[in-house]
Amino acid sequence: MPEGVSLLLVTLRTKGATLCSYPRAWLTGAISLTSIVVVVAAACLATPASGAVQRPLSTPESGPPPVLAAVSSAVSAPASASVLAGGPIVALGDSYTAGALLPIELSGKPIGCLRSPKAYPARVAAALGAPLTDAACSSAGIKDMTTAQSTFLGTNPPQLNALAPDDALVLVTLGGDDLGFSSVLDECMKLSFTDPWGSPCQAHYTSGGTDQLAALIKAEAPKMATLLTEIAARAPQARIVLVGYPDLFPLSGGCWPGVPITDGDIAYLRGLEIKLNAMLAAAAKPAGATFVDTYTPTIGHDFCQPESVRDVEGLIPGSLALPFHPNARGQAAIATAILAKIQTS
Repeated sequence: MPEGVSLLLVTLRTKGATLCSYPRAWLTGAISLTSIVVVVAAACLATPASGAVQRPLSTPESGPPPVLAAVSSAVSAPASASVLAGGPIVALGDSYTAGALLPIELSGKPIGCLRSPKAYPARVAAALGAPLTDAACSSAGIKDMTTAQSTFLGTNPPQLNALAPDDALVLVTLGGDDLGFSSVLDECMKLSFTDPWGSPCQAHYTSGGTDQLAALIKAEAPKMATLLTEIAARAPQARIVLVGYPDLFPLSGGCWPGVPITDGDIAYLRGLEIKLNAMLAAAAKPAGATFVDTYTPTIGHDFCQPESVRDVEGLIPGSLALPFHPNARGQAAIATAILAKIQTS
């Protein structure tokens, strides 16, 4: 076990069903939140849920299960036919595409990508009655589109290898991990205890007069443009849909210490997320890709909201999801936005 980690027995439960009970790494030193989550995820993989039955994905013959009924109603028959006429759907990207831990699809390889049958690509495919190839992987960045990615349980091939000339629809969410999303949140939480009423994280990342995170977003733009061009070359018949990130942060204030990020830094991070989504939208247009805004429809469903309202979980998830990631409700909201865009444009 790494230095600075002790053990705490944690039992994870949701809606009355025990998901797993396992010794959990507890942070006592310089170990990141992401590392702790990986330990918990790996432990849960080995323990089947008790009192809960996982519903299988639908097939074109059986129709979508009830959980997908609302998503299915968002798309018209002509949109479905246009997708099916060209071939399958391919999902690329990071943990927001993979749906990390909602729960994990144990038949997917590698398991370390944390793909879920409740993620938005599976929901969109079920609603359209189309086959899905899911290549998305947690922690993926642009480099992992063309090179193999090592995970804590297996290696994911280059994601673009999943593309084929007859693909009809390619779904992509990407960019957050290239900005060091998890590390930034870890740093902001740590710094909040040094100045709870200020903006210590913003001060940290803008020291020297340059906003380091804004600069990373700007540097990501040409890489994203190149990636979209490569996707179009490998899947020339496909409609490429670049899916933005949902609203993580409240429009005002925060929820310290539940999520220990100061109000000032919440505003700073919210501004960066808006810039990231704007970059994705700008990259999509010249590449002939479709950008889907998932931020606007999820405003007011950020991680500071009650469990019954939020689409994104906070530091301590109230449902089966990674911290600071969409829960099942959030993934359904993303799928609805995608289907609506396919229908109207």
